[in-house]
Amino acid sequence: METPENPNWERELLEKLAMDSLKEQRARRRWGIFFRLAALVYFVALFVTFLDFSSPEKFVDGKRFTALIDLQGVIDAEGISSAVKINSALRSAFEDKGTAGIILRINSPGGSPVQSGIIYDEIRRLRKKHPKIPLYAVVEDLCASGGYYVASAADKIFVDKASIVGSIGVLMDGFGFTGAMEKLGVERRLLTAGANKGFLDPFSPQDERQQEHARKLLNEIHQQFITVVREGRGDRLKETPDLFSGLLWTGAQSVQIGLADDFGTVDSVARDLIKTKDIKDYSVKENLAERFAKRFGTEVSETLTARLLGKNATLR
Repeated sequence: METPENPNWERELLEKLAMDSLKEQRARRRWGIFFRLAALVYFVALFVTFLDFSSPEKFVDGKRFTALIDLQGVIDAEGISSAVKINSALRSAFEDKGTAGIILRINSPGGSPVQSGIIYDEIRRLRKKHPKIPLYAVVEDLCASGGYYVASAADKIFVDKASIVGSIGVLMDGFGFTGAMEKLGVERRLLTAGANKGFLDPFSPQDERQQEHARKLLNEIHQQFITVVREGRGDRLKETPDLFSGLLWTGAQSVQIGLADDFGTVDSVARDLIKTKDIKDYSVKENLAERFAKRFGTEVSETLTARLLGKNATLR
């Protein structure tokens, strides 16, 4: 309908609506471009953060070097310090013709007795197969339980005076929820085929027979640990009643009681014992997915779940 004042009002209204729609589309397009660029920048930054740009060191033929292998963090089948990864690095280092000696740099609270034992056995096998190549363990902050289990396979163990060493023991831990269930009025209904299939179930009352069996398991694994340490350290150990009790010692104390040989670092051992300052790193690196998972707390979640519900024996 036309009006005397403005006979073209319909056209102007349509033009205004079209212009507003066009502006809105442009604004959406600009924001879309902005968010896509922001996402691209984020993922590029994330990629750069996790990517390891370091390249393997190159050595000319005939040049001798110190092979370095890191054993860091908890020793378990899925982590960076699993037996598969550490043993693969060990074999590569021992089989390289340029290797003058090997340093196993340890900073670990321990972990699986099985994984620790597999690494220990492989070190002993490789040392026997390559008797001219020494392997030294260098402890940084912590070498406890399963970490020390592995270290005892080395020719010598070097520490810092403030390192924490020892914890030669085994534990099996979990939680009991029966008291909380009673307060909440929750009834546990557990059906098993086999009297002990619900072994140490956290939602059932404690069974003394099962506890005694668990203690026997722990004592047997503990004796295996003690045997390994005695074989590895030999006459250097100054045994006392507390030595295998699970206590921790400083690096300075560990040298005094024979758990370690002397003070040293990667550089000093390479320079003074292996007689070459050139170091080639054989450590297995985490891939992008592993680093991403670790950064966002996957391992923390799995550890908490395992501690709440699991009862695996642990060297720590």
